[in-house]
Amino acid sequence: MSAKKRVAIQGIKASFHEEAAFKFFGEDIDTIECNSFKETFQKLKAGEADYVVMAIENSIAGSLLPNYTLLREYNFPVIGEVYLHIQLHLMALPGVKFEDIKTVTSHPIAIRQCNDFLDDFPHLKVVESSDTAACAKKIKEEQLTDTVAIANNLAAKLYGLEILERRIESNKKNYTRFLILTDKQVDIKDSNKASLCFQVNNNVGSLAAVLNIFAENKINMSKIQSMPVLGKRNEYNFYVDVEWKDTKQYDRAIRDSLKHTSNFSILGEYKKNDKV
Repeated sequence: MSAKKRVAIQGIKASFHEEAAFKFFGEDIDTIECNSFKETFQKLKAGEADYVVMAIENSIAGSLLPNYTLLREYNFPVIGEVYLHIQLHLMALPGVKFEDIKTVTSHPIAIRQCNDFLDDFPHLKVVESSDTAACAKKIKEEQLTDTVAIANNLAAKLYGLEILERRIESNKKNYTRFLILTDKQVDIKDSNKASLCFQVNNNVGSLAAVLNIFAENKINMSKIQSMPVLGKRNEYNFYVDVEWKDTKQYDRAIRDSLKHTSNFSILGEYKKNDKV
């Protein structure tokens, strides 16, 4: 019998990161809880985890810019992606009624995504925390009868809480994209998506030349994100996600792009997985 996959996540069990890990790997995994995204990479580097699941963008909050820096710094290959439909619920200890509530606690991004609901109850004190699931866990452990957490179904189930209000997020089309990384090269058969990183010189049309190469080879660019190169004025790393149907066209586009870029790296080639 093979050992369970060890998957490092930012946050604790029943967080959205663990939910994303379950969606990609199945639930028969060992979750390695970490306090920060950098710690997940450190666990992988130290051999204490086999994979990292890391959020990279949200359809409402946008890109998680510090995580792009981690991709570049550690250079672990991206081997997959997973999209999660973010559904936020209000939960409390069993038997607690809504009129008993004085405090609402959750991650600041989750709180912002529920502002419309919270605005209807201005008497409630809103307390920010580092993790949605940790808020649910605290209510359970400390038996807080006047506090509710905003978290997911997984947290309610794991920590024995009752959901008082379902789907309180303002925008029901709320999705987060997660990347799957490991510390070894993995040959992904039938890959049709890649994450790239490169720099271009600061001349007119330099970036456009690269983008035109992708277009001419019928390569779809699904994401482009720029980040300043640390300590260098007017220099940027461009993080680009591309998708293709013809591998030969993709290979040609990569080969031709090298002529117009510097510090070009393929962060990972994997299968597109945008189902939610």
